[in-house]
Amino acid sequence: MAQLDAFLHLQLDAFEPEIRGMADYCVDTTGKRIRPALVFLSGWRGEGTISPDLVRVAAVVELVHLATLVHDDIMDEAEMRRSRRTAAREFGSAAAVLLGDALFSHALNLATSFPTTEVCQAVSESTRKVCAGEIIQTLRRGSTNITLSDYRRIIDLKTAELFRVSCFLGSRIGGFSDRFVQQASQFGRHLGIAYQIYDDLADFFGNEKQIGKTLGTDLASGKITLPLLILMERLPPAQRTELVEEILGRRPHQLGERVRQMNELRIFEAVADAVRAELRSAEAVLSDFSDTTPTPLLLRLCEALRHQMAALPAVGSS
Repeated sequence: MAQLDAFLHLQLDAFEPEIRGMADYCVDTTGKRIRPALVFLSGWRGEGTISPDLVRVAAVVELVHLATLVHDDIMDEAEMRRSRRTAAREFGSAAAVLLGDALFSHALNLATSFPTTEVCQAVSESTRKVCAGEIIQTLRRGSTNITLSDYRRIIDLKTAELFRVSCFLGSRIGGFSDRFVQQASQFGRHLGIAYQIYDDLADFFGNEKQIGKTLGTDLASGKITLPLLILMERLPPAQRTELVEEILGRRPHQLGERVRQMNELRIFEAVADAVRAELRSAEAVLSDFSDTTPTPLLLRLCEALRHQMAALPAVGSS
């Protein structure tokens, strides 16, 4: 990660002087960097060093991810990201849109520096899928015409795809067999789905100081996620109608009341079960590769997410 930090800060010189500070603002935020970790762990051969190619491709996926965060925060009207003001709040939404585009562009430019076109092809396809997932979700905001299948399709595209390609590129550049590359990619996909479901749960049950970003934005922006889907199923008709009116923007959203209902109807445990199911699927796809160097390291990420979920408050914050 230290090598990645150094490499990312060297990339700032490629940005025009007028926007270099804005790019630095995005790069210099402290996040979990799960996607670069997936690159490093998927490509780890145990020699004690990380190859420059792994560092470079980790930077590519991190820049793509940072670009999506900039755009997400604009659409969610979020105030905080990683415990400080979002780029949209710091520079204005119009400039932030273009800043996200600049980060995307530089990520793809870095991808072209590899001797094979495989990296650029994989990253560009994944970026398109991520954007498609965000577009689908944006078009569905303020609508209750969303099924569980729709929800899973959206998070598969907008979140799991970048997890998948991180594992794909890491294991490919690490020189592992085609079968391990395929299974590692599926591991990343399941982990990404699990992580997004957890993130949607944390939006209602997290603590802003611990999570480091604005919470409660899903209900406020009319975004249907798994906690809200299950809540709508379990509420009595009259209360379900009130919730639908909030999602449609026809009445002020009542976050505190919705969290209270989620606690009463055991929504937390239902969503947590969905996270655990994806983590079990992630672990299962690597079951034939227990002796492969990256496997035990990747499996630790499943445990890390279980610990994160266990750390969420027993009741949500209003």
